[in-house]
Amino acid sequence: MGKLVVVTNQAHDHHDTGRHPERPARLQAALDGLRRAAGDDGLVPIESRPATAEELATVHDPAYLGRLEAFCADGGGLVDHAPTPVSPGSWSTALRAAGAGLQAIEALDDATDGTTAGFVVVRPPGHHALPEHGMGFCLFNNIAVAATRLADRGERVLIFDWDVHHGNGTQAAFWGDPRVLFISFHQTGLYPGSGAAHENNATTINVPFAPASNGRDYLQAFEDKAAPAIEAFAPTWVLVSAGFDAHRDDRISDIQLTDTDFAALTRNLGAERRIFFLEGGYDLDAVRDSMQAVASAVLE
Repeated sequence: MGKLVVVTNQAHDHHDTGRHPERPARLQAALDGLRRAAGDDGLVPIESRPATAEELATVHDPAYLGRLEAFCADGGGLVDHAPTPVSPGSWSTALRAAGAGLQAIEALDDATDGTTAGFVVVRPPGHHALPEHGMGFCLFNNIAVAATRLADRGERVLIFDWDVHHGNGTQAAFWGDPRVLFISFHQTGLYPGSGAAHENNATTINVPFAPASNGRDYLQAFEDKAAPAIEAFAPTWVLVSAGFDAHRDDRISDIQLTDTDFAALTRNLGAERRIFFLEGGYDLDAVRDSMQAVASAVLE
């Protein structure tokens, strides 16, 4: 199986959110989970590099990039009502978060030891960021930047989003794009209010779940709705928006998943080259245990 590529911006994290659920300790919890699963010898650690303006512009409007850079340089504030706070250091940190997925792709391309999986453990997260503005704790859509790189070189990319909130930014980036299959499992009625079951097209599948849904519900929905679409699409790469806020111990939602359920979803995603992007997840123990379970499932 090889090792696990782990790209993080922990050493260059200057994104100061103050007293906020999206905080630096989340990265340490996720990294602790990976080490418990693979040990230090089983990880290939990489410090993320900044994405370039050209790489970001494959997903984001250059005008938005200019506004955000200036906003951070002027001291920052709230990007939207979520709230999404930014500080002077948020620009450089977000650049590294967006570049991390590209580095994971490059590392897996170059791997000669059977390594086929990577983990992008960065902040700020990305799946709510729209092409024209950030929202929901997200500034750049990290997973969309990586998926665009792969699609542009001819890959068929599955993005599976199990964060408890709908990945509206990712959906907007690839709506109608036949190169990318986007599947989102999320709780109905939560922020940002999108992702209804009828909000689908040929390569977008939204599966909203009622509050108190559990792992059995998720796995049945995967078998009924996700698996047939994935088989027909035949992806060559799988990218996962791995938010752990659907965990039963995370107070931000009412979904009742366990770390074992995240592992089961991972096994169902097949053995293609896979990269897991940390999105939400605000209970530190749940993040650590869930990341450990996912990584252990990858290494089986």
